Amino acid sequence: MAYDSFREFLQALDAAGELKRITQPVATELEITELADREMKIAGGGKALLIERPTIAGQPSSFALAINTMGSEKRMAMSLGTDSVETMAAEMGSLMKAKPPASFGEAIKLLGTALDLRHARPKTVSRGPCQEVIHHFGRGEFPRAPNISDPTLLDLPILKCWPLDAGRFITLPCVVTRDPDTGERNVGMYRMQVFDPQTTGMHWQLHKVAARHGRRYYETGQRMPVSVFLGGDPVYTFAATAPLPDGLDEFVLAGYLRKKSVELVKCVSNELEVPADADIVLEGYIDPKEPLRTEGPFGDHTGYYSTADLYPAFHLTAITHRKDAVYPATIVGIPPMEDFYIGTASVKLFLPVFKMTFPELVDLALPAEGVFHNLVFVSIKKTYPMQAYKIMHGLWGMGQMMFTKYIVVVDEDVNVHNTSEVLFRLCATTDPQRDTILTKGPADALDHAATEFAIGSKMGIDATRKLPGEGFKREWPPLIKMDEAVKGKVEKLFGS
Repeated sequence: MAYDSFREFLQALDAAGELKRITQPVATELEITELADREMKIAGGGKALLIERPTIAGQPSSFALAINTMGSEKRMAMSLGTDSVETMAAEMGSLMKAKPPASFGEAIKLLGTALDLRHARPKTVSRGPCQEVIHHFGRGEFPRAPNISDPTLLDLPILKCWPLDAGRFITLPCVVTRDPDTGERNVGMYRMQVFDPQTTGMHWQLHKVAARHGRRYYETGQRMPVSVFLGGDPVYTFAATAPLPDGLDEFVLAGYLRKKSVELVKCVSNELEVPADADIVLEGYIDPKEPLRTEGPFGDHTGYYSTADLYPAFHLTAITHRKDAVYPATIVGIPPMEDFYIGTASVKLFLPVFKMTFPELVDLALPAEGVFHNLVFVSIKKTYPMQAYKIMHGLWGMGQMMFTKYIVVVDEDVNVHNTSEVLFRLCATTDPQRDTILTKGPADALDHAATEFAIGSKMGIDATRKLPGEGFKREWPPLIKMDEAVKGKVEKLFGS
C-alpha cells in the first residue's frame, strides 16, 4: 500500500502498537539521541518515537519529530506497505525472471506482473501538500515567488546527535540532483550540517552519484540546483538509501514498491521536482565558484566520529512544508541502530538481482556488527573448486559492495543470519593461510581505519567445505547430525 503522508504512516504504526508518543519536552541537543539510542538497543529495535514537543535551545519547535520509524523488521515491512520484506523480494524475483509467455495461461500471469509496473513511472502534478506553506526569497538566478518571507533552518528540530558533533545535522534528507549532461535524476541521502539559518554542508562522498553530478557543475562553473525533501511516504527514504545502479531513478523503484505512481511537483525556486506529499522541502543550490567548507566531525554509523573534511555548501532559497508536517530524523552510532534494518531490507530486496548474476548464491547477510557493509556473510551452493573466490571478487565489483572489508563465504546449509553459526564454520572449516585472500580496492570515505583516504584492503575467507584441487588432500569429515528417526521419536515422547 502507499501512504499519502508521513503522518499517515505514523498513524499506522500507532494502530499496530509500534509507536510511543513522548508528550514532555525533549531537547534536540543530545537528549533525543539518548532517548532514541536506548530504544534502538532494545531487542528487535524497540518502538518508533514521536516526540511531540521537541525543543531547540530551550524553545519549543512548531514541528513534531519522529525517529526510529523503520528500526525493526515489522516497521521496515510496514514502511514498504507489505507484510514482510521477504514477500516483496519474492515479487521482485518473479519480475526479474519474467520470460515471454509460451501459453495463454502464462500470458495472463505475465500480464499480472506487467500491471504491477503500471505505477512505476512518476508523474508531475501542479501542486501538492508539500507547498501548503511557502517561505521563499529571491537569490541570484532564481525567480521570486508569492508568500515571500525569510526561510530559516533554525525553526526545524534538527538534532545535535553526539557530544563531539560539529553542530546540528539533518540526518534523513532525500537529496535530489540531476546529471547536467543526461538529465537523469538521482535521489540520495547525505547528511547536512547546519552552518547558519540558510546554509548547510552537503556531505556527498567521493563515490556517490550526486558527487559525480556535482563534479560536472564544478567543471563548467555553473550553479547547481539542489532540492532536499523530508518525510512523505517512507518508501522514499528507503529508495534514497537503496543500492540502485547509476542512472536508475529512485522514484521508479518507489512507485513499484508502493504500487502507486509517485506524484512530483516542481519546486518554487528551481527546476527540480520533489514528491508532492513530502512533509518539508529545502530548495537551493551549490555554487562551484565558492570554496569548499569544513564539515564535521560527526558521530557516524561506524560507531566512531568521522573527522572534519571539506565539502560543498548548500544555500537555501526556499522552504516549503505541509501545514501538519512532522520532521523525520534518525541517529547513527554503535550498532545496532535503525540503519541496520534499512540495510537488511535492501539486501533482501535486491538478493534476486544478485542471484541473476551469481546463480550459486543462496543467501547474503550484513551483520549489525559490520556497521552496514564492512562485513558480509554469503552462502553458496558450491559445485567446483575456487567458487568461493569467484563470489568474493564478483561482489566486490558490485556498487557499494566495493566498500566491504571482509567477505566470509559458507556452504548452503549455513544460516548466514545466525552470526554464531557462521563463526563456528569459519573456525572449523578454514586454514588461515590456505583459505584467506587479501586484495586492494576503494574504501568507504568514512572508514577511519584505512591507511589512505578512500583506499583500503579487503579480506576474503573461504569457509566452505574443501574440494579436490583446493589444496586439501585428506578426507573431509561429515558434520555431526542426529538420525532423523531418533529425533522424531524423542520429540514425540518428550516434545520439542
